[in-house]
Amino acid sequence: MPTDPPGLLDRARGTLDVLVREMLKFGMVGAVAFVIDLGGYNVLVFGPHLLGMIGEGNTVGALHDKPLTAKLLSATAATFVAWLGNRLWTFRHRRQRQAAHELALFVMFNVAAMVIAAVCLGFSRYVLDLHSQLSDNVTNIVGIGIGTLFRFWAYRKYVFAGNLAEGPLEPANKS
Repeated sequence: MPTDPPGLLDRARGTLDVLVREMLKFGMVGAVAFVIDLGGYNVLVFGPHLLGMIGEGNTVGALHDKPLTAKLLSATAATFVAWLGNRLWTFRHRRQRQAAHELALFVMFNVAAMVIAAVCLGFSRYVLDLHSQLSDNVTNIVGIGIGTLFRFWAYRKYVFAGNLAEGPLEPANKS
């Protein structure tokens, strides 16, 4: 028995539903990557404790004198985790290119986002002359936030682009 094609409102609702689900999953994957990035940076620059955040103790990590190197290392580890989470979970319902091509695009856009975060940190450290653990963390959060907005746009538009599978377009609650 033939069925009527979905109306404009149903298609819009389905598209919005997919967007919201992607944003929520992207946010969860991003939260894990955020902890790896910020936590890794803090361990590399300030050591494996948080005493420097409250002004107590001498906090020195292995890369204490190289904060930009530490930022690039922690962001690289977070990027690998984000690649797996986004490919296997967030955007798995999209038809995907070959993994190597997607990974190359993913890395390219993450390098751009990493540069955004490193520029923020470099500005704070070398222009504003702020060197505390608190100022580094605030700056990292700002840089990661700006980079996250850029990455979500780039992932949807270029990395995990393609036609959606038929199933996820249907609204979650049919009324």
